[in-house]
Amino acid sequence: MRLTPRKEEIEAVKALLEDPSFESADQMAKALIKEIAEFLQMRDWIALVHTWSDGHRGLNWAPFGNEAEARAFASKLSIDGTGRLVKLHSPGVMLANTVGKKGWKGYCRHHDCGHAPFTHSAASAARGACQIPTCPCDKFQK
Repeated sequence: MRLTPRKEEIEAVKALLEDPSFESADQMAKALIKEIAEFLQMRDWIALVHTWSDGHRGLNWAPFGNEAEARAFASKLSIDGTGRLVKLHSPGVMLANTVGKKGWKGYCRHHDCGHAPFTHSAASAARGACQIPTCPCDKFQK
C-alpha cells in the first residue's frame, strides 16, 4: 500500500513528536498510532476483487491507495480468472458527515459544528447556517 502523506497529516504527526507532555516513548507511540489510524480511516481505498474462470468468488486483495497501484499488482498475478477494482469508501468520512469532524480540513471550523459543507445552506456563493437541527452554527467557517 503506497501512501502520499498530506500536509495536515504531516503537521499533526510533527505536533505529536514535538509534544513534551509525553512521559514515555510508549505513550507517544500509542498517540501516534491512534492519530495515523484516524487519518487512514478518512481515506477511500481500492480493492482488487477476483473471480475464478468458472464464475465462483475468488481471492480479494486490499487496500490499495489508488487504482494504478491495484492495476500494477493485478498485472503481476498469474492466476486463473478475472479481477476488477472496487472502491472502498471511507467509514470515517461517513461518520464525520453525520456527527461532524471538528478541526478537520474541509469540515466547518465553527467551534460547535464540524459538519460537512453540504450540511450548510447555500448563501450566495458561500455556505450559510448548518442544517443539522441540533447544531448552533450560523455560517460555514473554512
